[in-house]
Amino acid sequence: MKFTIERDVLTDAVSWAARSLSPRPPVPVLSGLLITAEDQLVSIASFDYETSAQLEVEADIEEPGQILVSGKLLNDIVKSLPHAPVTVELDGSKVVLTCRNSRFALATMPVSEYPTLPELPDISGTVDGDTFAQAVHQVTAAASKDDTLPVLAAVKIEIDGDQMTFLATDRYRLAMKEITWTPTDPAMSTSVLVKARTLSEVAKSLGGGGELSLRLNQSDSGTEILGFSSGGRRATSLLVDGDYPKIRALFPESSPIHAVVESTPLIDAVKRVALVAERNTPLRLAFTGNEVYLDAGAGDDASANESVPCRLLGDDITVAFNPTYLLEGLNVVNADYSHFAFTTAPKPALLTGQSEPEGAELQDFRYLVMPIRIAD
Repeated sequence: MKFTIERDVLTDAVSWAARSLSPRPPVPVLSGLLITAEDQLVSIASFDYETSAQLEVEADIEEPGQILVSGKLLNDIVKSLPHAPVTVELDGSKVVLTCRNSRFALATMPVSEYPTLPELPDISGTVDGDTFAQAVHQVTAAASKDDTLPVLAAVKIEIDGDQMTFLATDRYRLAMKEITWTPTDPAMSTSVLVKARTLSEVAKSLGGGGELSLRLNQSDSGTEILGFSSGGRRATSLLVDGDYPKIRALFPESSPIHAVVESTPLIDAVKRVALVAERNTPLRLAFTGNEVYLDAGAGDDASANESVPCRLLGDDITVAFNPTYLLEGLNVVNADYSHFAFTTAPKPALLTGQSEPEGAELQDFRYLVMPIRIAD
């Protein structure tokens, strides 16, 4: 195998494929990138039995062939090369990279031991990449970070015609985002569970490439693989098996108390006051009149308080939240104003966004956060 390719093209391709490499691969060959050169195209792929990533780039191919080489080492090397064409050549059991006066020789791994990459399912529909990426960013904030709870560490994607709904929860907060997409079958109705971490990586790497194609592998036993493709890049993920909690019913249909606060000043105030909140201690918010009063800490320990203007509709209310959960919700609301809806202080608070202080709620994204009980 021998081919020549522009350094920036190779760097971008290797860096993208290497992002999907497992930090602890189950077998050594899965730490490698599979590079195939044929028909003036170079394919670079990674696979760890759960997720795969593959892309093709143009190159000047002198000799076709296939190699398997350490992905992390190759990624570090190509980033360090000067900005000039790079020649990649197989020389015995090593692959040699030459760029101007730089020359690297890397050991190869046996291609025969590398597993077969999963086939990309047929296209099930398309969605705007930026819209998809924003939805994933918003809901994954509420997904569990505990991999021992695979169902809660996943995002549920529900599809009903041209409506796509993302759901996530870690039992302490819930997030729901609704977007529209263009399915190949207008009557399509299904749901899948995808690892939140995998979905985030896909959104970051493919979401900005324009139109994103979603591919569901439907079999007699259900959907097993979800595929993504955009701009010559494609990825697949095995789906998570399990029953997702019925969290839709937890979102309140109506609430008697509402408060609207400008998002940026509130986020800044929460960050400051939370500095004195020790681990697992609450940040209190007292909504009264035309302001919300924030405080944390007490007694001989450090304490802080601050007030921010707000628009309150309904009775005064004092609530307390885990400051991290509250801050993450405020950050992903992605609106000029944050709208709080309360039933009672012990009940979950619903957080949505508004573009104007007295405008309508933006209901396409909802974040429900559980309060921490405090003494009266």
